[in-house]
Amino acid sequence: MKNQMLTPRKIVESQGKLSYNESTQAWGTLRFKSELIKEFHQLKEKRSKFGYNLIFYRDYEEFEKAVREIIKKKEILPILMWFEK
Repeated sequence: MKNQMLTPRKIVESQGKLSYNESTQAWGTLRFKSELIKEFHQLKEKRSKFGYNLIFYRDYEEFEKAVREIIKKKEILPILMWFEK
């Protein structure tokens, strides 16, 4: 069964933090700002489970090919995210 995609109602631009979790010894906690949670109101459902798909394209040609495929199939729009230090 295919997962249901969450979609925002408007353009969302936000900066958040990636935190190190001492108990799991991993960089596994993403902290989202309230404006993002407001757009994806389903994320407030504490009993629900959410997952994500992450794809990192190694070159612009592969990324462009993937974007063209998303447009062609009229798939849900992805979130663009960059890691900053």
